[in-house]
Parts: sequence; structure tokens; C-alpha cells
Amino acid sequence: MGKFDRYFLSQLLTLFGFFSLVLVLVYWINRAVSLFDTLISNGQSAIVFLEFSALALPNVIRLVLPISAFVATVYVTNRLSTESELVVVQSTGFSPYRLARGVFAFGFIVFLLVSVLTHFLVPSSVRQLSLRTAEIAENVAAGLLVEGTFMHPTNGVTFYIREISANGELQDIFLTDARKPELQTTYTAKLALLVREDTGPKLLMFDGMAQTLDARQNTLSTTRFEDFVFDIGALVPDSDPGRRKLRELSTMELFSLAPELLEETDRTVADFLQEANERISQGLLALVAVTTGFACLLVGGYSRFGIWKQIVGAVVLLVVLKTIDNAMADIARRAPEAWPVMYVAPLVGLGATYLLLWISTKPGLLSARRRAA
Repeated sequence: MGKFDRYFLSQLLTLFGFFSLVLVLVYWINRAVSLFDTLISNGQSAIVFLEFSALALPNVIRLVLPISAFVATVYVTNRLSTESELVVVQSTGFSPYRLARGVFAFGFIVFLLVSVLTHFLVPSSVRQLSLRTAEIAENVAAGLLVEGTFMHPTNGVTFYIREISANGELQDIFLTDARKPELQTTYTAKLALLVREDTGPKLLMFDGMAQTLDARQNTLSTTRFEDFVFDIGALVPDSDPGRRKLRELSTMELFSLAPELLEETDRTVADFLQEANERISQGLLALVAVTTGFACLLVGGYSRFGIWKQIVGAVVLLVVLKTIDNAMADIARRAPEAWPVMYVAPLVGLGATYLLLWISTKPGLLSARRRAA
């Protein structure tokens, strides 16, 4: 690589790192707020919150990298054009294809980063996150054993214990089940025990009362009981850590199309091939986002009014490519033999890059068409 290529690449990498950091923080904070509310309200510690946040980061970074790479490319190219650096370099004999050398090197770096994330880090983190979620779900009963605090194990459910005795008895409990807005039930009991069974933890209440509000009929019914069993396990979604989901499988496992994996995930061969090839195409789309962004900004040459039209065109082209990618993914899910369509969007993007670079080598082409029009 020449001196200008190294200079261009260093500028791209610097801005890429900055924009990636900013976008990752924005995504992470947005995710962390809901995660913090869910975990802390369920009695989990801050260590668990940090663990879940760390496990969610690889997928967040995977989503952010193509966007930050595109923004960095557009920003750096626009700045070099505005400051006439590209004009000076082109006057020394650099063609648009020659200028794109550093951009393609940058795009290849982004492609490698996204590929490592999609093929290795994201499936591993999703699997570990699933295991930890199941672990916490199994220990939900322990999370409810907090006296003097209103707990919310799931949406619509509130649980309160006044005191827990030395022998494990729950004294003066309050439980509201409002998961169905039209039918809300409130349980109160002087004494309760938490019992573990094969089907999950059960709350055994003694000497209490159940009040049921039927919003449809606008009635309130009251039932007193000597003992009553409430299924605590039903408060959390079913989770089987032994059965992996499609996103938890490695790319090699997806391409193997093993019958036991198809049975484990309850998916089809088409789903496996679509997911595996989509992971590859995600890296290629990151490369294409970089090259098309650069090529769009070279069209039209230098203008003292800026190149905002080219910037808008680059954004529109990126949206079109993503739309094509989504449409091709839907087609690939329908039949196993349709997997090659996953590469239509990257190929269209590379074709658009070549076409735009070719147009930029003929600066009089567009102006001649405008005069003819």
C-alpha cells in the first residue's frame, strides 16, 4: 500500500473505532435499561446484570459494525473531498479505482471482524445466555424469598412476604396475579411454604383468602381456604437448556445438516442453509456498505457546495441493498435449493460499486447528459 493508502486507511480506522464505540454504547444502554429493570426487580444481583450485559455485547457489536463502517467511510471521504485532498491526489494521476484500494482494505478488515462475530462469538454468547437464563429460571423460587420487599417475578404478578421464619415458613404473604387483565386474583395467607416438585416449585398457602375481580362481568368474588397450592413455576417461561436454538449453533453445525440437530431445533434444512449463508452474507454486506458508500461520493466530482446529494444517494442505496437482502432471506427460508439467493444483495452492491467507480472515471458523462436534457 502506498503512503496515501495508509493515510486513508488510518483515517477510516480511527473514525470507525470512534463511531463503533458511540453506537455500541447507545445500543448497550438501551438494552441495559430494560435488562436492569428485569433482573434487579427479580432479586438478581448486579453481578448477574453485568454478566448478562457482557453476553449481549457480541450481538450488539455485530449489528453496529456495518453501520459505523459505512458512516466512517462517508464521513472521511466527504472530509477529504471538502478539503480538496482527493482533488489533489487525483491530479497526480490516481484514478477512482486506485483511490479505492485503501477503502477495499478497510472493507476487508470490517468483513473479517463481522465474520468472526457471526460465526463464532455471537453463537457462543447466545448459547451461554440461554444457559444462564434457564439457570436463573430454575432458581426463581430462591429469588422470591426476600422478606419486606414487593417482588415482580413476571409482568402482572406481585409477591410480598412480611417475614421468613428460621425454619423457612413464609408469614403473612400477599400475591396478586394480574397476567389476565380481565381476570385478576389476589391471594393473602397467614402462612405459606415453598415446596419443590418434579413439575416445578409450588407455593403451599394456609389459612388465607382469594379475591377474584372479573372485569368482564364487573364482579368481585371472595373465597376463603385452609390450604391452597399456587404454581410458582408457571411465573417463568418454559426453558430447556438442553435444546439449542438455531442461533446457538455454529456455522459448521448448520452446514452439516445433521438429522439430530434438525430434530433438536425443530427446524428444516432450508432454515439451516438460510441461517448459515446469511452469516456469510452479513460479512459481505459490511464490505459492500463500505465500498458503495465511497463510490457514491466520488460520483459528480468536486463541488464547493458539498456532496450532500451523493451522501443521500449512498444512504438510499444502502437501504435498497438491505431490502433486497431481507427479501432474499424470505425466499431462502422456503426451499433448501434457494440458498444462493442470499448472495444477491452483496453481488448487487459490488456491481453498483463498480458501476459508480466507472461513472466517476468519466466526469463529463453526467454533465453532458444534463446539458442534453
